[in-house]
Amino acid sequence: MTAEGSTVAGVTTDLVVRGMTCAACVNRVEKRLSRIDGVTASVNLATGRARVHHPVDVTAQELLAAVERAGYEPELVPPPVPRGAPRATAGPAGPASPDDPADPDDPAGPTREEARKDRERLLITALLCLPVLVLSMVPALQFRNWQWLCLVLAAPVVVWSAWPFHLRAARGLRHSAATMDTLVSLGVVASFAWSLYALFLGGAGDPGMRMPFSLLPSAGTEVAHVYLEAAVAVPLFVLTGRHLEARARRGTGAALRSLAGLAAKDVTVREDGRERLLPIGELVPGQGFVVRPGERVATDGVVVSGSSALDLSLITGESDPVEVGPGRAVVGGAVNMGGLLLVQATAVGADTRLARITQLVTEAQAGKARAQRLADRVAGVFVPAVLSLAVTVLGFWLGAGADPQAAVTAAVAILVVACPCALGLATPTALMAATGRGARLGILVKGPQSLEALRHVDVIVLDKTGTLTTGHMSVVRVTETAGGIGRDAAVRLAGAVEQGSEHPLGRAVASYAQRASGRGPLPGVAGFLAVPGSGVTGIVEGRRVEVRTPGEGLPASLAQALAEAEAAALTPVLVRVDGFDEALIALGDVLRPGSYRAVDRLRRLGVEPVLATGDREATARAVARELGITEVHAHCTPEGKAALVRELRGGGRRVAVIGDGVNDAAALAEADLGIAMGSGTDVAIGAADVTLVRGDIEAVADAVRLARRTLATIRLNLVWAFGYNAVTVPLAAVGLLGPMLAAAAMSASSVLVVANSLRLRTWQPAPRRPGSPVGRASR
Repeated sequence: MTAEGSTVAGVTTDLVVRGMTCAACVNRVEKRLSRIDGVTASVNLATGRARVHHPVDVTAQELLAAVERAGYEPELVPPPVPRGAPRATAGPAGPASPDDPADPDDPAGPTREEARKDRERLLITALLCLPVLVLSMVPALQFRNWQWLCLVLAAPVVVWSAWPFHLRAARGLRHSAATMDTLVSLGVVASFAWSLYALFLGGAGDPGMRMPFSLLPSAGTEVAHVYLEAAVAVPLFVLTGRHLEARARRGTGAALRSLAGLAAKDVTVREDGRERLLPIGELVPGQGFVVRPGERVATDGVVVSGSSALDLSLITGESDPVEVGPGRAVVGGAVNMGGLLLVQATAVGADTRLARITQLVTEAQAGKARAQRLADRVAGVFVPAVLSLAVTVLGFWLGAGADPQAAVTAAVAILVVACPCALGLATPTALMAATGRGARLGILVKGPQSLEALRHVDVIVLDKTGTLTTGHMSVVRVTETAGGIGRDAAVRLAGAVEQGSEHPLGRAVASYAQRASGRGPLPGVAGFLAVPGSGVTGIVEGRRVEVRTPGEGLPASLAQALAEAEAAALTPVLVRVDGFDEALIALGDVLRPGSYRAVDRLRRLGVEPVLATGDREATARAVARELGITEVHAHCTPEGKAALVRELRGGGRRVAVIGDGVNDAAALAEADLGIAMGSGTDVAIGAADVTLVRGDIEAVADAVRLARRTLATIRLNLVWAFGYNAVTVPLAAVGLLGPMLAAAAMSASSVLVVANSLRLRTWQPAPRRPGSPVGRASR
């Protein structure tokens, strides 16, 4: 199983890194951090964040100093609030970058101010550039001394508008680094310097000079060409591209911001019959709070009084409202569509389900696919190679006797057109859009490694109870042993010992026993022990009680009841008291409505389903027949499931496991990919790479399709990013691409990559097909 962001030992620290503009910047920051012993780092250009794994003896200040030495501005991201501590919001803390899409906590903070300044810079630049471009491109409008007016308008663009590029280029130079800003800065300065030469020394300053315009470079004229249009077009196009790119990148993080926006800021608590409004950060577990119609549930809790329907669509992706009443659990962020509810808080801050979902999505967006790591390594040497190529081309053309104007044009065009920005954005923007879309559909993916594993899965091991079935077990019949302690006593003792069980079977037995006892309290249990895949045992009222899977040698009445239960596809459990078989309890479950469709869709996607359950052979095969599964493994212990996964992987298969209980955790961890049902235990969810929040098994096929679409998008982005440079750099080198067109092409490349990633935001799962069979099943 993949383990995105895990380390054998040490801690994880998140940093905001300001000033990164391309994949070369990413590569440089990662290299600087990795020079510290024991440190590994993953830097994301789209979010402007670095996730650093380091030994405990490496301080945050050392990490910040390393990033500063690389020439960038780091900032420490506060760690998640410890479990149980109150927190005002569910989202990650701190801004990430001037256009950070994952900035839910401070919508009006410094990032907005920087974005406003960037827009103002772009607007002023456009106003200054427009007359220069028009006069340079339309000879009929060129009046006497037009070129000197263009010089006056171009100078502030070259100095002020392009100042951020010059500043970052100078900062990189101090640290012996070359990035995209180096290329842009050199291109602008070279174009402007040549124009100054042309105006003052090359004859272009003559009041009556006219300059024809061509998209292709020209040379050999009597008067030196003025490149003021290129000097202003490069900053204009790059700033425009950055602005469009930033807006698009914010779009990729829309899902994360909407999740964080679900977090309540205030809550109405009820104490001693009185109500008062509190900041959500002051709410503690155990307090009661009021949810009125139309309000969001402030945090996770249990309904104390009232009934209503809750809209969970923005949390789980499930469109149908969920009815709740006393005793039912509710999720923070859900919208109350009906009556007045009084809810007792069970979790606050970082412990809530909404906070965990937000954190999972945030962590997923911090990772990298294998293809992106290759792109970053290429970008690390790309800019120095471009600089060397520009100098080589300039020397070649001058040495070959070409006109200096043509040589300078080719060199400047190379500097401007060769931008590794698209390489750095190819994966993170697609990943952000995909994980955000998945979150809206109730599919949480831990990171790019999980997406890659999903893409290649060819066999999926399915648990039964709580996965293929609803897990809402109920007691169908109870058969007692003749001459034993009796039916009621056996049920009462079994229910008492099952009070400590997390398994759906145990909860069903305990609930049935509670109802049968006339709603009086069940006796307590001591020495409780759960054996995953087998059963539970404990001491109740001085008697040793076991509730477990039936074995051989049962009394005749119980053996007959066992055969009848298996024939009816019910799950039997045996109640033993002080070593004697006292009763057989048969429990029933139903298939999830989407189980048949899910299995069918997985098979159509080329993924073979395998059923592995701890239940008996007859019961397991009854379920498999209803779903059309041919390979069945019954009597599977947790160790047996893990061994089955190892066997399948040993045969060259790419294995995914779906489960929801403690007994599935080992198999989830052993698989190439672990998928947990969102309704399952924390242990299973923690061991999994993918979590199906809405508990709909059909989402498995949706997850596979989304993974395949995402990786196809990433590959297309990288093909474009590499192909763009492979085509444009040679054209610039041979003089077929002028600096102005080069600037436009360079900006367009990044915008196209981001726009292609944005298509994932509208990806739709396959429509549900009504009429598929739904049958009964058991564990």
